[in-house]
Amino acid sequence: QVQVVESGGGLVQAGGSLRLSCAASGSIFRISAMNWYRQAPGKQRELVATITSGGSTNYADSVKGRFTISRDNAKNTGNLQMNSLKPEDTAVYYCEATIFTTINRARDYWGQGTQVTVSS
Repeated sequence: QVQVVESGGGLVQAGGSLRLSCAASGSIFRISAMNWYRQAPGKQRELVATITSGGSTNYADSVKGRFTISRDNAKNTGNLQMNSLKPEDTAVYYCEATIFTTINRARDYWGQGTQVTVSS
C-alpha cells in the first residue's frame, strides 16, 4: 500500500517562509510527476507547482519567484520552499504524486493536506 504524507505547515507572518515536505512510502517502483496543490476556503483547488522525475519544474504565476519545488528521487520525497509569503497564500496544501507500483501500473496518490496560514 502506498501512502503520501505532507508535513511542515503552520502559521507565519506575511513575508516569512515555510518549507513543506512530502514523503511517499510503500510499494513504490518509481514516481513520475510530483505536484503541490492548494485550496483556500470557498475556492477551487489550484495547482501551485509541479516537478517531473527529471527535475523540470513549473509554477503558477501567483507563486513564481517565491516558491521552489524540489524532490529526492532516491528517498521518494519532495519539498516546497515558500518564501515571501502573503496572506493570500493561506490554504490547505496538498502533495500529489503519480506513483508506479509496477513497471506499468500507476495512479495518482494524494496526501491528507497541511494547513498554511499567513497573517498580515
